[in-house]
Amino acid sequence: MGIKKRNKVSAEFSMSSLTDIIFLLLIFFMLTSSLVAPNSLNLKLPGSPNRKQPPSNTKIDEVKVSNSGKYYFNRKRISIDDLERTLARAANRSRKQLNITIAPDQDAPIENVVAVMDIAMRYKINGILAAEK
Repeated sequence: MGIKKRNKVSAEFSMSSLTDIIFLLLIFFMLTSSLVAPNSLNLKLPGSPNRKQPPSNTKIDEVKVSNSGKYYFNRKRISIDDLERTLARAANRSRKQLNITIAPDQDAPIENVVAVMDIAMRYKINGILAAEK
């Protein structure tokens, strides 16, 4: 009498539960990524545009952040409170969009650079980050 064992192991893998997890993750990341954009800073990085633009005659103010965390507005030492007042006055007086260049030193504290970017965002000033290598 030949008795056979019918205990065969199936080597198949069900992908249905894996695709459900992938779709849930995709939906989660799509929803969370749309929430990040409204809180971003209005920061323009310098670069060469594809089309040639005529040179602008407007003077762009420069805010420099030194390695020691000191602020310089157009090469003159200034405190962060005075910088905010100066930029607020300039933004209120200007009829068009105001632009500033933010030039931190290589080892400048990030908190100080972000403080200048935050001031620019509050007064709707275009901040152009001009970092060196």
